[in-house]
Amino acid sequence: MVPVTINGQGPFRFIVDTGANHSTISPQLVRALKLETEEGPRVTLDGITGAGQVSYVAIDSLRAGDFALEDTVLPVVAESVMAGADGILGAAEIANKSLLIDFQHNHVAIAPFMGSAARRQGIKIQAARVAGGLIVLNATVGRVPVKAVLDTGAERSLGNLALRDAVRSQARQTKGVTAELTSVYGATQEIEAGEIVRVPTISIDALRITDASLVYGDFHIFEVWELQNEPALILGMDVLGTLAALNIDFKNLAVYAGNVMPAGGSLVQSGPQHLSNIGRH
Repeated sequence: MVPVTINGQGPFRFIVDTGANHSTISPQLVRALKLETEEGPRVTLDGITGAGQVSYVAIDSLRAGDFALEDTVLPVVAESVMAGADGILGAAEIANKSLLIDFQHNHVAIAPFMGSAARRQGIKIQAARVAGGLIVLNATVGRVPVKAVLDTGAERSLGNLALRDAVRSQARQTKGVTAELTSVYGATQEIEAGEIVRVPTISIDALRITDASLVYGDFHIFEVWELQNEPALILGMDVLGTLAALNIDFKNLAVYAGNVMPAGGSLVQSGPQHLSNIGRH
């Protein structure tokens, strides 16, 4: 969460979502601020599982730390998606600033630049941007090259069908590999079937993520991001939350993965230092 002011009022609690390219607001906060939803055509909201038409409100300003939006609109998203928060801060809207997330001390900051301590203490990973300004890292799952989208708003890590098929084709044997069926919910009413599968080691630069599971499915959001035809995955909080810190330099397209807190090990750095896994969000 990060404190946000709307039209000079607040602070309100917004979820920092690096997988969202637009900020949203809850109906509860709309009522509290006595904002009027705009008349006319609704806006399209693209979620993990599908798209939907939602109402929106116009605001004069939104501020969070050194980040500000002026004269913009915020889609109104169901409270069930917000997990008790007042809104979602779409971190993909951040440009030329840095997002600093300290999971260990429960601290989030949006700063004008990346501090030397964050650069010195973290593992630097070069990033890129795709449709909508999302931060993407080059990774591999086993021997399969994959695009990995950082998504602090996702509870679980997800994979597309292109990744599932590529991993299966390269596996030495698939016998005994079982998939647990599940249902995936997003910001819209659509529910998508998924299968939970243990995957080979996920490698991102010097990071090695072992004993990880992905939820594979035909998820709408990969089509929105134009990543449906190549192996791609969403790194959710089940993986990102194991880090002590995650710092994103949007200006220079660099991610600094901080050392994780000591616990049972399943996330390791190649070399002498080991990174361990503390669990999920």
